[in-house]
Amino acid sequence: MRIGTWLAAAITGMTLCRPAYSQTPASQAERELFASVKQARLARGLAPLRWDDRLAAAARRHAEVMAERGSAQHGFAGEPGLTTRVKQEGAHFSWLSENVTQGPTPRFIHSQFMNSAPHRANILDRDMDSIGVGAVEQGGQLFAVEDFSQMR
Repeated sequence: MRIGTWLAAAITGMTLCRPAYSQTPASQAERELFASVKQARLARGLAPLRWDDRLAAAARRHAEVMAERGSAQHGFAGEPGLTTRVKQEGAHFSWLSENVTQGPTPRFIHSQFMNSAPHRANILDRDMDSIGVGAVEQGGQLFAVEDFSQMR
């Protein structure tokens, strides 16, 4: 917890119970990707996914690593795998899947996902109920991660 956050809570007399995961507001790109997933699911009669801050924190951290490395991959040497990344953020799940890519815009990225059978299957998976999206801009490219789960 940051001192400023604690101090502000103490001054206003509020009890601060902050979860271990990041509560960073979603970026514009992350909101656009989330909206695109929602629209794709609704168009096929599927329930929309709930946004989960813990999944988003794990997705954002992995997007940062991808941007630093200049490559979209599901994992890098020395980096924890998907299951560990999500658990480190405090998420409890039965199933997990992940989409990763890079591109110039959220619209382009979503199009890439929907034109790839495995990525589209993740987006349209009936068993999933939650999503977190991370997107980091580096050198004119967005590095995007969509983490899907069925929460326990």
